Amino acid sequence: MNTGSVQMAFLLTLLAGLSTGFGSLFILFAKKPNVKLLSISLGLSAGVMIYVSFVEMIPSANLSLINEMGKLWGGLAAVISFLAGIILTALIDKFVPAPENPHEIHTIENTCNAENIKDVSTDSYGRGHGHRHRHGVLFDPMNQKKLLRVGYFTAVVIAIHNIPEGLATFATALKDIRLGMTIAVAIAIHNIPEGITVAVPIYCATGSRRKAFIFSFFSGFTELLGAVIGCTLLLPFLNDMLFGVVFAMVAGIMVFISFDELLPAAREYGEHHLSIYGLIIGMAIMAISMVLM
Repeated sequence: MNTGSVQMAFLLTLLAGLSTGFGSLFILFAKKPNVKLLSISLGLSAGVMIYVSFVEMIPSANLSLINEMGKLWGGLAAVISFLAGIILTALIDKFVPAPENPHEIHTIENTCNAENIKDVSTDSYGRGHGHRHRHGVLFDPMNQKKLLRVGYFTAVVIAIHNIPEGLATFATALKDIRLGMTIAVAIAIHNIPEGITVAVPIYCATGSRRKAFIFSFFSGFTELLGAVIGCTLLLPFLNDMLFGVVFAMVAGIMVFISFDELLPAAREYGEHHLSIYGLIIGMAIMAISMVLM
């Protein structure tokens, strides 16, 4: 494995992770985002991941493992590795309490209003007693601390989520740069709403776009940690059998992410049909690109 391939794999992983920062910019400077476009984009991302997993990665993993271990044991190893990827991601997801799940949908308006605003009496100038104005609404200072904790906690949760995604991007790019770029783009799209979820509560609690952006931006850096783990574990023992196991695990990770995170989030952002349209478009794009390439 040459140095250039490793560097490119790291770069793609880093770019995919830092897209959380783009999510924060998207919501902070356009407070009413095009949710239909987000719904289609998330569905598209899921379509890409699902199609690549079942059409490209699992068959490749299966072939590599059968060549190394024989039909029976190689096939079993591929299935077990695929399920291991699903279980790994599910266990990480288990640490996320439902109310703070990073894939729940949030906007500036509904988060601020639901978590940080109370009815207050006003004086003759329309000012709330013991409260202060921000973004055209009255804020209860007592609830700001709670909202800030939610933002910080969500950033940590997303950082944990991003580790297996970073490993998936790095391992795929290391084996096949074309597939690695595809996965990096799909994960980057999927990271945008995660950036939104980190940025909104921190912005509402502090009023600082800068703080919201910084925490959102750096929550994606753990994708790079996943790449470092992959590099440490993979490179010293690199062979076709190991790549087969990793490819099958990565397929499991992406399938779980698609069905547990991307598609539910896509449905929440827009109409049910929009997420399915995005899913089909994503699959069609991958099918055509694989034929042409």
